[in-house]
Amino acid sequence: MSIKKPSNAMMLVVTVMAATLLVNGQPTSAQEEAVLHSFKSRTDSGNYPRAGLIWDNAGNLYGTTSQGGTGGAGTAFELSPRPGGGWNETVLYSFSPKAKYGLSEVSGLVFDKAGNLYGTTYLGGSKNVGRVFELTRQADGSWTEKVLHNFQKNGTDGYGPLGGVILDSAGNLYGTTVYGGNGPCTLDACGTVYELTPKPNGLWTEKILYNFTNGADGANPYFGLVFDTAGNLYGTTEYGGVDAGGTAFQLAPAGGGTWTQSVIHSFGSGSDTGFPEGLTFYKGNIYGATSDGGSRAGNVFELSPATGGGWNETILASFVYGSANPDMPNGNLVFDASGNIYGLSQGGSGLNGTVFELTPGQGGTWDMTVLYNFNDLGTDGADPFGGLILDSLGNLYGVTQYGGAYSAGTIFEVKP
Repeated sequence: MSIKKPSNAMMLVVTVMAATLLVNGQPTSAQEEAVLHSFKSRTDSGNYPRAGLIWDNAGNLYGTTSQGGTGGAGTAFELSPRPGGGWNETVLYSFSPKAKYGLSEVSGLVFDKAGNLYGTTYLGGSKNVGRVFELTRQADGSWTEKVLHNFQKNGTDGYGPLGGVILDSAGNLYGTTVYGGNGPCTLDACGTVYELTPKPNGLWTEKILYNFTNGADGANPYFGLVFDTAGNLYGTTEYGGVDAGGTAFQLAPAGGGTWTQSVIHSFGSGSDTGFPEGLTFYKGNIYGATSDGGSRAGNVFELSPATGGGWNETILASFVYGSANPDMPNGNLVFDASGNIYGLSQGGSGLNGTVFELTPGQGGTWDMTVLYNFNDLGTDGADPFGGLILDSLGNLYGVTQYGGAYSAGTIFEVKP
């Protein structure tokens, strides 16, 4: 549906007093939502964010946009709370050059111990097929970019990194590419998992840890990786696997710098119809969402270690199309201190997306509550994307790709 641009008099903060509704049998608890920032289209400030947010220790928010900025290829930004209320946006860096086709698709960011920021661009770089970057704060407060790796479309390197990077304790970076590698996929190869290691001379060395084959191991990892406490890597592929609905996989260090890949779950069978999003660890179990599970509107699932080895899958919630239901969950899930799960979806009463909560119920069941429905005008944001983060008070923060005062995306807060 088209998103209407609100008048200049439209309030940016949308407050809905507590009420409980029932949407097609789905509990809906209206909450307070605030638009902290509306991005402007066709400006140097950046617009159309497509990745989640992170915090620093001072309570500032950091994120990226996939368009805009002085270079036209997106921005890295900081959102800082103002004394007395409100938030200020600061563009830390404008990426360039603009991708020759499509959006730059700047990933979410991650801090290292020194306060440097790391991420990826899906396009751009010297070959226009993606890069890994580091942003470093200078003495005058500005930020500079260092390209750590330019991906190559050369039959060995991966390309098209969407999921960003994570760091280990030694400062090495790990990520995925949607395409590339030496797998046998007909077009564009099947994707990779890679490691970047810093060298004393300031350069970084890339090593391909795994090439996907589009067989039982999966193909096209769209999302990033997570570590377990033992140093194993976990992620998902969008396609492939035994039932062709994608996989959840593990990469375990095998000595001598090698890694062993194993599939811990194949999606695509029965109600588990697949296309998994990113993964989250919580108390030794793995949680995630699929955009095409259940009645083809998505699932939230749990993978738990099985006695004797392997992993068991449990479907915690299945989404249903139509009648103002939330559907097609996206992005990573987040847990609060009580073990409740929060996530984002499409659909909802305004057809512009929802923030939902899953609460443990009786007998191993989970109860779903829609905490917030983005309205049908998009004034409070539209198409939430990239997952949520929590503050110490349990408030939720995220981005929408569209909507807001200028129809170019928002940063929002929801108070459960």
